[in-house]
Amino acid sequence: MSANKRAVWSWAFYDWANSAFATVVMAGFFPIFFKQYWSAEVPAVESTYHLGIINSSASLIVVLISPILGAVADQMGRRKGFLLTFACLGVVMTGALYWVEQGQWLLASLLYIAGVVGFSGGNLFYDALLSVVSPQQSVDRVSALGFGLGYLGGGLLFALNVWMTLEPEIFGLADASEAVRVAFLCTALWWLLFSLPLLLFVHEPTANKITAAAAVKNGFNQLYHTFKQIRALKQTFLFLTAYWLYIDGVDTIIRMAVDYGLSIGLASSDLITALLITQFVGFPAAIAFGQIGERVGSKHGILLALAVYICVTLFSVFMHAAWQFYLLAVIIGLVQGGVQSLSRSLYVRIIPAGQNAEFFGFYNMLGKFAAVLGPVLVGWITLLSGSNRIGILSIVLLFLAGGYLLMRVDLAAGQLAAEKAL
Repeated sequence: MSANKRAVWSWAFYDWANSAFATVVMAGFFPIFFKQYWSAEVPAVESTYHLGIINSSASLIVVLISPILGAVADQMGRRKGFLLTFACLGVVMTGALYWVEQGQWLLASLLYIAGVVGFSGGNLFYDALLSVVSPQQSVDRVSALGFGLGYLGGGLLFALNVWMTLEPEIFGLADASEAVRVAFLCTALWWLLFSLPLLLFVHEPTANKITAAAAVKNGFNQLYHTFKQIRALKQTFLFLTAYWLYIDGVDTIIRMAVDYGLSIGLASSDLITALLITQFVGFPAAIAFGQIGERVGSKHGILLALAVYICVTLFSVFMHAAWQFYLLAVIIGLVQGGVQSLSRSLYVRIIPAGQNAEFFGFYNMLGKFAAVLGPVLVGWITLLSGSNRIGILSIVLLFLAGGYLLMRVDLAAGQLAAEKAL
């Protein structure tokens, strides 16, 4: 295998590694365990509100630290080092969930928030390394490869963990609750193990010889300069605004779907099965969206995915049966990886080369700031209306507004402006 191919696959396998957290913990067992085990005595509407606040708090921390971390990483040339530091934070906090006892929802919340910070902070630098490992003409395919491996890896571990909860005695476990706690440990170890290829085989350009203090000082100056650049790069600014809106809807569905299903009376086993469906459909679909991006353009591919999301959200308001949730799981699996991977590859085309971590700091900041608003919006409207169905409907507005702004983005003009900004 050539050094370039090895770097691409090693980079992509970090998605395989950390997607276990996104699937097993964020989307899968944490919301179920939070509602049924750690918050067993709390009313369903109230626990939904708590879950929204927890997710939003984690995202707010990432919002506050992402831009300056990106600027400092660019100054020091240490994107990989920052990535691995945040990955270690996520690994430790995820493993610690094993020891949280029933009813300790506040402790579980704090560990989860720290885990999300590790996951999201690591992704900032992971995204910034995309242009290091991939040539411009292959960026759609390489970005999609990462998301595709993430869906497959996360799905495989999740399937094993689900089997553990269904038949705990086979694994020498006392019951399903112990199996879920062991699943948190498995996720931490999986994340750690499959981060090693990136550590060993992805190499950045030579790091700048600069002290941490100087990097922070220069980073703040660079951050101010980058903000001015983004404002001047009109197409980049317009895309980031569109992305902020539509990724809010995507992330909110990922984080709140299981809680929504539980709240309208669906069995947790059905919801877990639906998540598995999404993962395994998402693997080939994400890869396919990389091809779609090369054929019709990343912008048109994203718009197609957003149209599907609008239909899915409207249908979910009237959902009553498990088979309907399965159907939505298949449909979401077809587009979820696509909208994420094509957004990343579109953005990397319209930012100046050499400032990837810094610009991806803003990218991740907006993505996580959206994740501050989305879950709180759903949780707040649910609490006010007393209806989870009304709460979930608010997401449609985000997809419509984001799609409208994305249609106005001139990608060719954005690429030209980014090249001139060097």
